[in-house]
Amino acid sequence: MDPVTRLGVVGCGLMGSGIAEVAARSGIDVRVAEATPDAVEAGRRRITASLDRAVRRGKLGEEQREQALARLSYTHDLGDLADRQFVIEAVAENRDIKTDILQKLDKTLEDPAAVLATNTSSIPIVDLAVVTERPGQVIGMHFFNPVPVQQLVELIPALTTAPDTIQRTRDLAAALGKQPIQAPDRSGFVVNALLVPYLLSAVRMVESGAARPDDIDQGMELGCAHPMGPLRLLDLIGLDTAQAVAESMYEEFKEPLYAPPALLRRMVAAGHLGRKSGRGFYAYDSSVPGG
Repeated sequence: MDPVTRLGVVGCGLMGSGIAEVAARSGIDVRVAEATPDAVEAGRRRITASLDRAVRRGKLGEEQREQALARLSYTHDLGDLADRQFVIEAVAENRDIKTDILQKLDKTLEDPAAVLATNTSSIPIVDLAVVTERPGQVIGMHFFNPVPVQQLVELIPALTTAPDTIQRTRDLAAALGKQPIQAPDRSGFVVNALLVPYLLSAVRMVESGAARPDDIDQGMELGCAHPMGPLRLLDLIGLDTAQAVAESMYEEFKEPLYAPPALLRRMVAAGHLGRKSGRGFYAYDSSVPGG
């Protein structure tokens, strides 16, 4: 099975930019697609800034930075991904948006064996696979934020996913320097099925007045050796993304522990989304990338 040398990434937000950066640093030719020219430029700046930080921190050499940048190209036309062997969509955690993107990619890719991977964190993969004409080549490939740092990738085959697709995705994850685990095709997969109830419990503690955000976070960081408390983690993930994941899990299982608390809904409605908006459970300088 030939290694992936031409990768497409759809979406260049926090997740898409991280995936594209890691792939380019791993020697892969990467073409990034965004919806508009402005979004393309924002994505380009995000990736460049991340590579610059890696150089300043001594994790990347100047020559490696230049080589990675040379492997990256950008477009706002999905048709420019026609020659890709493997495409990862990393757009908003919204079933309708992802369905539309996958259907368009399915018609665009010239190679019938090309793989379509979705970076969804909660939507069942089979629901996305069956909207295409290549369900055997559709798989979940769930990265974690920040992608250049986090080593884990969840691989989620649907009932329709072909064995060759699973192996090709596993090989790509290894080429990116990631550690893959195989997860079941159920909303939340492995990590979020365990993580989301914990995060929502922390929100309910704040909502009920039982504890303050900084006390909750310090308790879990200092008492349980977590690198980041649950509310700071929610701010990093994005409260809107966390709500979407919780809603998807609640829709599938109807378990009360997956239901988004009212406080989470109100904060999302107010635009208090965490680091990316400058305010969540904590305040951030939104002019600084990453908060």
